[in-house]
Amino acid sequence: MLLLVIAAAVYVLGRNHAPDYSGTGLFGRTAQGTLSLKSWLATAVLGLAVFQLGSAFWIYRMIPGLGPPPRRTGVVHRASGVALVLVTLPIAYHCMFAYGVQKFDARITAHSLAGCFFYGAFGAKLTIVHSKRLPGWMLPLAGGTLVILVALLWYTSALWYFNDYQLPKL
Repeated sequence: MLLLVIAAAVYVLGRNHAPDYSGTGLFGRTAQGTLSLKSWLATAVLGLAVFQLGSAFWIYRMIPGLGPPPRRTGVVHRASGVALVLVTLPIAYHCMFAYGVQKFDARITAHSLAGCFFYGAFGAKLTIVHSKRLPGWMLPLAGGTLVILVALLWYTSALWYFNDYQLPKL
C-alpha cells in the first residue's frame, strides 16, 4: 500500500508542474550539462545496487562456498543502502523539476514510471525490514524490485546517454 501511495504522490507531482528544462540546475550545471553528471551518478547507484544484492545474498548465505559473512557485513549493507538513496536524491530532484513525469515515447515513459515507483518501493522495503508480522519472502521481493528498478532507470537514462542517445538493440 505504501508503495502505491508514494509512487502516486511522486507521479501526481511530476505531472502537475511546469517543467523547466534550462533553469533547473544540478551542482552548477543546467540543461544538457546535467546529462553527463546524472549518468555517472546513476552508474554509481547501479554499482551500489549490485553491491546491495551481493551483500544480501552473502548475509542470507546464498552464495555457495563463500562461508558466513563477517559481523560488519550487515552494517556495510545498510550503509550502502543509505548511500544509494542519498545519491539518487539530487538526480531525482533534477529530473522531477526539470522534466517532470513525461510520456513522449517508450523510453521516457518507462523511465518516468520507474522513477516514481523507486521511492515507493524504497518506502515499502523500509516498512518490511522493520516489520515483525510480514512474511519473510517479502523482504527479498522488495529488495529485488529495487534492484530491477535501478537497472531499468540506469538503462533508460545513463546507458542511453553513454550510447550516444540511443538504447542498445537487445
